[in-house]
Amino acid sequence: MTIYLDAIWILNILLDWMILLLTQFITRDNSRHLRVFFGAFIASILVPITLFLPETLITTPFGKGVYSLFIVLTAFGFKNLRQFLKKLLSFYFVSFALGGGLIALHFFLGQQMVASNSGILTFQTGYGDQISWLFVGIGFPIIWFFTKSRMDKQMLENFRYDHLYEVSIQLLGETHVTTGYIDSGNQLVDPLSRKPVVICDQLFMSNWFSEEDWHLMKDAQENLMFDSLPSKWEENIHIVPYQGVDGNRTFMIVLKPDLILVNYEGKQISTNKILIGLQFGELSSDSSYHCLLHPQIFKYSVATSA
Repeated sequence: MTIYLDAIWILNILLDWMILLLTQFITRDNSRHLRVFFGAFIASILVPITLFLPETLITTPFGKGVYSLFIVLTAFGFKNLRQFLKKLLSFYFVSFALGGGLIALHFFLGQQMVASNSGILTFQTGYGDQISWLFVGIGFPIIWFFTKSRMDKQMLENFRYDHLYEVSIQLLGETHVTTGYIDSGNQLVDPLSRKPVVICDQLFMSNWFSEEDWHLMKDAQENLMFDSLPSKWEENIHIVPYQGVDGNRTFMIVLKPDLILVNYEGKQISTNKILIGLQFGELSSDSSYHCLLHPQIFKYSVATSA
């Protein structure tokens, strides 16, 4: 059997580099890519050691564990014990995740069983179902990009979840509850009263509006024909100028609520010093929230124990 050590070594360097890059991404480490690549080179040295010195201590589980400490130290350095352990555990997590994903992909694409007249037969060749280096070279980047993509989305979901709060709004004596999202980019305020504007979408606001009244509000918003506004809401309606994302200046219909309550970090924030802007559509594609909270709502309100 011919072993192409140079090809195996190069492939291992690339695989180890991708593992360390994903570890760097998870831990938000700011080490230079060249240093991370050097760490991958150190990790790949296990290939010739395993081939030429198979009986040494470094090829044992204990030796590999100690060697992994050296790999992480080379790639990311040492700032403190807590950060080092975090990078080490993340390195193991990424290695197991990518390795397990590669095996799962091989099992999914491979043929481990076949049907016959007498039943279903399972089969293997040699010492198990072998994974070729070509499959590793193609499949590993696929698993790497898939894993990174899922981690990106999960981190975004976790960030959004940390900014979601229960919101209760009272309008014309009627109260409904929804989920609000604190949007630091929402800086809309009424230029006259300087009250911040909280934006609520159509699905939530339909609790107060009939279908006919909602269409009248929408027509007034789009055509700037405010004479057709429903008489029921005349005393609660204000018009706030704002600039859209396209740079065009227009007006937004806002309502003055009786009260708004926000459950925030174990406390209940209560205020009526805000305005509610109407969004004629959905704010969130997955309906995870229906209200964009203004950051200044916490400045203008009084917090009491929930």
